[in-house]
Amino acid sequence: MPTVQTCAGDIPLGGDGDVNIQDLLAVIAKGAERSMKRLVVYAGRVFSRANLRDPVAVAELFERAASSLIASPLREHSIIRLPPRGRLLITGDLHDNPIHLQKIIKLARLDASSDHHVVLHEIIHGEKLINSMDFSHRMLARVAGLTLQYPNQVHPLLANHELAQFTGKGISKGAGNSVELFNDGLEFAFGDDWHTVRDAINQFIAAMSLALITSSGVLCAHSLPAPHMMKSFDLDVIRRDLYPADYAAPTGSAHLMVWGRQHTPAQLDHLAQHWNVELFCLGHEHVEIGIEVKPPRLVLLNSDHDRAAVVPIDLAAGPPAAEEALLSAIPLASI
Repeated sequence: MPTVQTCAGDIPLGGDGDVNIQDLLAVIAKGAERSMKRLVVYAGRVFSRANLRDPVAVAELFERAASSLIASPLREHSIIRLPPRGRLLITGDLHDNPIHLQKIIKLARLDASSDHHVVLHEIIHGEKLINSMDFSHRMLARVAGLTLQYPNQVHPLLANHELAQFTGKGISKGAGNSVELFNDGLEFAFGDDWHTVRDAINQFIAAMSLALITSSGVLCAHSLPAPHMMKSFDLDVIRRDLYPADYAAPTGSAHLMVWGRQHTPAQLDHLAQHWNVELFCLGHEHVEIGIEVKPPRLVLLNSDHDRAAVVPIDLAAGPPAAEEALLSAIPLASI
């Protein structure tokens, strides 16, 4: 039987050479069904988009991603340490911005080499709610999938909003308690099984590193302790595993690490000497133009708003000066 080819499939022609409208609708429906069932492969396991509504599949995704982070050969206790080869894309707070995440993954060029890396942090708790609920677990699931798709290349770091979700301690982006809004989204998506997904998410958050350090001495983290809290901070927290007390407010070292602002040159010099690093690349503070430098040691990044920025660095080269990082920054609006 003669047919006409379309992007949705072949449609049979009638005896008079015309397309039957019912056949056309049927082929369009099949094409739409195929589009809705597009698959994404994560480390040998296939997850369909529909599986993001399946609590068992989503919980397994987070659990497997957590195991992968902990087992990484680049992991040294509570940090990631990168070798002197390849490329690192440094990012700032994301806050449930999937468009910017997509741009970041494009810029990271993870497919091009296993020595291409990207750091991600402050992934959840965005400002855009749906029916007064936060569905940023979907963004977190995307990142979990990326850690499996690109093992040892995608490095999620602990941030204060992930820590708040993990501990259940209230936090807000201005629209209410972000932890409760996030849990409301989980309950809407997964019904009575939402606790299962929440527990798996907590495993994933607990597996996140506190920081990433390059061999050239660049430290990437969400933040650092506030200067006035340094007396309560364990400087050796990056050289050991984390304990439950580290996550607790107000003096747990992991808690302090993700909450501090207004870092002083003297504090940064002290940390740089103790940790053998040269440059700190942090988020957590609002940066109007996406990147701000405070020479000689500090770079602040935001990757969530309209003027978001990221910074690529060559891992085989020496640490860039703060001013060099500013000049090499890439506005995500340009991608």
